[in-house]
Amino acid sequence: MAIDVKVPSLGESITSGILASWHVADGDTVRKEQHLYDLETDKITTEGYAEADGIISLKVDEGEEVGIGQVLAVIDTSQTVDHNSNAKTSSDVKPTSKITGSDEPKPIEPLSKEPTTSPPSEEGSITAAHADQETQNPKTLPTQAPSVQRLAAETGIDPTTLQGSGKGGRVTKGDMLLANEKKITSTEVNSQKAACKPSSEDERTTRIPMPPIRKRIAQRLMEAQHNAAILTTFNEVDMSTVMGLRKQHQERFKEKYGIKLGFMSFFVKAVVYALQEVPQINAQIDGDFIVQNHFFDIGVAMSAPQGLMVPVLRGCDQLNFAEIEQSIADYGEKAKNNKITIDDLQGGVFTISNGGIFGSMLSTPLLNTPQSGILGMHAIQERAVVRKGEIVVRPMMNLALSYDHRLIDGREAVTFLVKVKEAIEEPTSLLLF
Repeated sequence: MAIDVKVPSLGESITSGILASWHVADGDTVRKEQHLYDLETDKITTEGYAEADGIISLKVDEGEEVGIGQVLAVIDTSQTVDHNSNAKTSSDVKPTSKITGSDEPKPIEPLSKEPTTSPPSEEGSITAAHADQETQNPKTLPTQAPSVQRLAAETGIDPTTLQGSGKGGRVTKGDMLLANEKKITSTEVNSQKAACKPSSEDERTTRIPMPPIRKRIAQRLMEAQHNAAILTTFNEVDMSTVMGLRKQHQERFKEKYGIKLGFMSFFVKAVVYALQEVPQINAQIDGDFIVQNHFFDIGVAMSAPQGLMVPVLRGCDQLNFAEIEQSIADYGEKAKNNKITIDDLQGGVFTISNGGIFGSMLSTPLLNTPQSGILGMHAIQERAVVRKGEIVVRPMMNLALSYDHRLIDGREAVTFLVKVKEAIEEPTSLLLF
């Protein structure tokens, strides 16, 4: 019996993805629930697992774009798996007489696809040291994917001499392409993310394949610009009161809730307040209809190893400051460990992006479609401002609101931003505890 390994459904807005890496090779024996592959979409990286024991046959190479429901591999379940993850079929087991008393069946020797004691060939094989290591521990070196094996045959590059950028040190198709293009040895190839130095005076540039998820992010950003009339309005906010409250209550807050009080919780509560005051921002266009939202699920943009992600904080009008800060911290940890799920990213009505943590002074954020608004926070900088006729120094932050002008007029956008400013400069109405 054969079981198809298909691309699962990942949400209504996702129709395809990139097969980022295989964690098994063609012809490997796999076990049920074994991690088989990583699939990248424009939103998340998801993992695929085996549904049964058997021998796997790969149908798609790493780096290829695949659609929802497409067959990635086939698992032959007519072959069973022993405790050492080696395959055996019914033809491998010789019939025995009925076992009685102390009679025991003869042990079945596991099949091995490659003899571990065979000497290495002169070309296109691993070194003697590696062969010896593989003999002692066959699982030390990862099995190469079909695309890597094919490139090895075409280019003459030995994958085992490269430092792989995939999980567990696995050499990927991108590593092989980069090594072939640069024509350099393993000591000069790290990951595609590492900066590469020219190997000669004539090479002044380095060409590195664009990561699949970056391609999808680029496509999504272009779609946002082409499908919405994006306009941005700006304001500035005095952070003195919020900074004073944080300093005054930080120790008590951390002692009570076990987490630090940050700026983001103030802005999340300020955005909820502004959305309640200007409900036009809390709406979106769906074809010829306007969908008015009556809930407050706020997305918070954060940087992750695989790119920008916007996990959603649910029911922010019902959350206190500690719950918001804890949710943000939890999402940050999940993003760091590549554990963000598609459900974490769906359903937001508005997004907050904090470029200030990277030093940004002013920017025009792009909409996170189909949302109609996004707030950009920026770095806090001491500036001279006038207060009651006197010039004083205050910690100031620039704010930017990008919005869909098809749905939202300038009056609503400016009013919304003013409401955010008011809530931050006079946050006593925003409940701390």
